[in-house]
Amino acid sequence: MSGTTVAPASEGMLSHRQVMIVFSGLMLGMLLAALDQTIVATALPTIVASLHGEEHLSWVVSAYLLTSTVSTPLYGKVSDLLGRKGLFQFAIVVFLIGSALSGLAQSMTELIVFRAVQGLGAGGLIALAMAIVGDIVSPRQRGRYQGYFGAVFAFASIMGPLAGGLFTEHLSWRWVFYINLPLGAVALVVTSSVLRLPFRRQQHRIDYFGALLLVAGASSLLLVMVWGGSQYAWSSPEIVGLGVCGAVLVAVFVWWERRATEPLLPPRLFRIDIFNVSSGISFLQAMGMFGAVIFLPFYLQIAHGVSPTISGLLLTPLMGGMLVMSITSGRLVSRTGRYRIFPIAGTLVMVLAMVLLTFLGAHTSYVILSIDLALLGAGMGLVMQNTVLATQNAVDSRDMGSATSALTFFRSLGGVFGTAFFGAIFVNRLNLWLPRLLPPGLRGSAHVKATAGGFNVSPQVIDKLPLPVRDAITGAMVHAMDTLFLVAVPIAAVTFVLALFLRETHLQDSSGLFSAEAEGAAAVAVLERPGSTGQQAKGA
Repeated sequence: MSGTTVAPASEGMLSHRQVMIVFSGLMLGMLLAALDQTIVATALPTIVASLHGEEHLSWVVSAYLLTSTVSTPLYGKVSDLLGRKGLFQFAIVVFLIGSALSGLAQSMTELIVFRAVQGLGAGGLIALAMAIVGDIVSPRQRGRYQGYFGAVFAFASIMGPLAGGLFTEHLSWRWVFYINLPLGAVALVVTSSVLRLPFRRQQHRIDYFGALLLVAGASSLLLVMVWGGSQYAWSSPEIVGLGVCGAVLVAVFVWWERRATEPLLPPRLFRIDIFNVSSGISFLQAMGMFGAVIFLPFYLQIAHGVSPTISGLLLTPLMGGMLVMSITSGRLVSRTGRYRIFPIAGTLVMVLAMVLLTFLGAHTSYVILSIDLALLGAGMGLVMQNTVLATQNAVDSRDMGSATSALTFFRSLGGVFGTAFFGAIFVNRLNLWLPRLLPPGLRGSAHVKATAGGFNVSPQVIDKLPLPVRDAITGAMVHAMDTLFLVAVPIAAVTFVLALFLRETHLQDSSGLFSAEAEGAAAVAVLERPGSTGQQAKGA
C-alpha cells in the first residue's frame, strides 16, 4: 500500500498556508468525534422515551466509549505501518456509517450496536489528527498550531449541548446523528484534495494477537468501571470476574508485546521517561477533571434551576480558559523552544481551581463559579497539548502514531476510571446526606434517591416537590459536590508532582516526515557504502 507521493515544501516543511489548509480537514474530523461526546447527552432522555429501553440507557454511552477507547492504539500502530491519510479517511467513513445507522435505529439494541460502530471510527479521528500534525509540522512550530485543536474541543463542548437541545426540541433526536453526515462529507473532500502525505512502503506484520489481547483486556476493565456500583455491586461475581479477567489479559498482553515482531505498543516507548511521565499526567488529569466536572451541569440544574441546555452553556468559562491558554502556551513554546514550564504551571493552576471549587455552595454566584471554571480550563489548556508535544518530540518518527494514540488511550482510560470513581463517591454522599437533611415527617414519603446518573427523578419533577424536600436535595447535592472536589485536589496534586519529572529536551526543527526521510536516506547510504553488508548482498 502506498500513499500520495507529493513531497512537502523544501526541507520537509510546509508553508503556513499549506498547514492551515491541511488543518481545516483535520479539525473537521476531530470536530466529529468531539461533538459526539457532548451532543448526544442532551437527547438521551428523549431517545429512551422514543425507543422504550430505559434499562439499556447506559449502553448508549458505554458502547461508544468502549469501542472508541480500545480501537485508538490500533489506529496508531497501523498508521505507522500503512500510512495515515487513508486510515484517517477510513475512520471518517466508519464514523459516518455509524452515525447514519444510529439516526435510523428503530430499537435500543440497534442504537447500541450502531453507536459501537460509530465509536470504532471515532477512535482514529483524534489520535490520527494529532499524529498527522507531528508528520507535517516540526516540534518547534507545532505548539502554535495545536492550539487550534483546543478551539475545536471548546467549540464542541459549548455547541454540543445547545445543538442537542435544539434538534431534540424543534426537529428530532435523530438529527443529533444526522448532523455528522454533512460535516463528515466536507472533511472527506478536504482531506482528499489537500492532505498529501508521502509514504514509503514498509515490510510489516500486524500484531493481530496483541490487538485481540488489548481489546479483550481493556474492554473487561472498562466494563468493571462502567457497571461497577450501578448495574452490579462492586463485590458481585460479575465485577470481580471481569476485573480478574482484565488483569490477566493485560498481563499476557505485556508479556506478548515483548516477543512480537511488530508490537502494537512497542516496549521501547516505555523506556522513554518523557513518554511515561506524559502518559501518567494524561491519565491523572483526565481522571480528576472528567470525574469531578461531569456532575457540574447536574448541580446547576438542581441548585440553580436551569435547563440542561443552559447548564451546559454555563460551563463556557471552562472551555474559554482552555482555549485561551492552549493557544497562548502554544505560541510561547514556538517562540521560546521550551515546553516543560507549561505542564508544571498548568497542573498547579488545576490544584488551585479544585481547592476553590470545594467551596461550592447552594447559592454560589455565577461570577465566582465562572472564575473557578476559567482557572480550571486554563490549567487544562497549559497541560494537554504540551504533553503530546513533549512525547512526539522524544520518540522516533517510526513510532509517532503509536506514541500519540497511546497518550490518547491513557487519557480516555483516565476519563472512564475517573467518571466511575467519582460517580461512586457522588452516589454514596447523596444517599448519606439526603436522609439526614429531609424533615423527619417526609423521609418516608419522599421517594427520591441517588443513582449513577444523578437522582431517580428528573430536575423538572424535583422542582415540583415541596420546598423542604427541594432544600434537602439541594443540600445533599452541595455536600456531594464538595466531597468530589476534595477528593480531586490530591489527584491534581499528584499530577503536579508528576509534571515536575517531565524532562525538557531540545525541540526539533524538522517535521516527522522529514525526519523519517532523513533516517531512510541515511540507512540507504550505509547500505550502499563500499564494503557494507548491502553491497555484499548485491554482489552476491
